[in-house]
Amino acid sequence: MQGYRISTDLVEMDIDIIHAVISESYWAKGIPKTVLQKALNHSLCFGVFTDVQDGDKQVGFGRMITDRATYAYLADVFIVDEYRGRGLSKLLMNAIVDHPDLQGLRRMVLATRDAHGLYAQFGFKPVPNPEVLMQVWQPNVYSASE
Repeated sequence: MQGYRISTDLVEMDIDIIHAVISESYWAKGIPKTVLQKALNHSLCFGVFTDVQDGDKQVGFGRMITDRATYAYLADVFIVDEYRGRGLSKLLMNAIVDHPDLQGLRRMVLATRDAHGLYAQFGFKPVPNPEVLMQVWQPNVYSASE
């Protein structure tokens, strides 16, 4: 897509933008910046950036938590509000599902409250047997750490 680029170089990621969005999200509200930075350091990150002519600023993000061999969990996907509606989420998702390190995985999963339509376009489907899934759920973990 002209005017935008995707990078997986962690050095390019703008932790301030990423933290500003994710710390206000429904899935990670209040996450401390140090915790988020640690998560990025241990993930395969994808940033959406404007071209240099437009300031080369980060306007989107997503990350895969993965062993790069058998399993991946898609997390923290966003496009900055003012850049939504331009097809950037599809650009980002194409880059993620086409990444060489994510080919041949046995399972790729995600959790979403409101973007099922987007992810379905990239092969994600509801889990047919949710009874096999379990979790440790600590929804207030970030508020407790402050």
